[in-house]
Amino acid sequence: MNPYIDQLYSIARKETRLILGLMSGTSLDGLDIALCRISGSGTGTRLGLERSVIIPYPPPVREEIGKIFAKPVIDFQLLCTLNPYIGSLHAGYVLDTLAGWKIRPEEIDLVASHGQTVFHAPRSRHSSDFYPDATLQIGDGDHIAVRTGIITVSDFRQKHIAAGGEGAPLAVYGDFLLFSSPAEDRILLNLGGIANFTYLPASLDPAEVFTTDTGPANTLMDAYCRSYAGRPYDHDGALAARGTPNFPLLQRLLEDDFFRQPIPKSTGPELFNMQYLEKAQQDTDTRDIAPEDMLATLAHLTARSVTEAIAGSVPAGNKKTLYVSGGGANNPFLCSLIQDGLGKIPLEPVSRLGIPADAKEAVLFAVLANEAVAAPVPALQGKYGVPAISLGKISFPG
Repeated sequence: MNPYIDQLYSIARKETRLILGLMSGTSLDGLDIALCRISGSGTGTRLGLERSVIIPYPPPVREEIGKIFAKPVIDFQLLCTLNPYIGSLHAGYVLDTLAGWKIRPEEIDLVASHGQTVFHAPRSRHSSDFYPDATLQIGDGDHIAVRTGIITVSDFRQKHIAAGGEGAPLAVYGDFLLFSSPAEDRILLNLGGIANFTYLPASLDPAEVFTTDTGPANTLMDAYCRSYAGRPYDHDGALAARGTPNFPLLQRLLEDDFFRQPIPKSTGPELFNMQYLEKAQQDTDTRDIAPEDMLATLAHLTARSVTEAIAGSVPAGNKKTLYVSGGGANNPFLCSLIQDGLGKIPLEPVSRLGIPADAKEAVLFAVLANEAVAAPVPALQGKYGVPAISLGKISFPG
């Protein structure tokens, strides 16, 4: 028998597993690494976050990914070469991080690698009855496994699509296992490049759980800052806070068909990009809008799309709290707009639940890897958007 199969069997039977979660999102800012000690599986999952770090991508790496990111026409050779390159790059980050933490690779049971999303194409976006929902993440898991010597679970989104989902959002699986509470209904909002939330009812009934993207979070604001404000992003929302939203432009942006599609749904920068913004500016004759007014408008777009999606889908009645994570959680102006739109539902950082906001996504993929290896049955029952499956492909080091 292949010795790695025997090793994987031993890992699955351990009381506690040490799993390194890796996440790189649509903001293209770098790699989040979370070292998680996980016991049990399913609703018996118990997790301790031991360490976490964010490693920024060097500008040349961001530039190369940007040449193929969310673009319908690309250099196919660059895509092919970036796939192993990103895998090897992430493996190097893992080894350097473990060395800095004085942890030997042999002490790690699994690496859980999300990879780098480069294109997301749900059927609602490509509008073809012939082709299925699709998504693509690069950063090959075999390269991570071989270079680190650690069994690697990767490419999580493909099984979700194969089982009838859209490949996103996937946070629902980990959110349900880690953050459900009988004390209150919880809304777990992630403000990355794209905004999405998971609804966790106090009933703990998996049939009531759902997740959805709501639209742009930071992707449009960041793209505008790079193009027109000479900075990678609006730090603390300071520019937006000085501006006045342009409501005709905001209304035009909200008229996109995506906002009228039923929940659950998924999207990406393939839709919410500078072309989408510039077309709305042209339609409303707002091409000369001041940068601070534009950023205020885009912050209102994110807040409106989030709060309207929540109001239109989350059942009323029970006590509720919204817990926010992702880069947008560090933007007080954006969070204040969302809080205003939530009414009496309080907004809290997800760190109140024991996980730093910047580490949450990497932690959730560590949980998915744990489920793939150790769970006897999927924890969530099957339904559209949340199929009852385990996620991820397993790569051996040899």
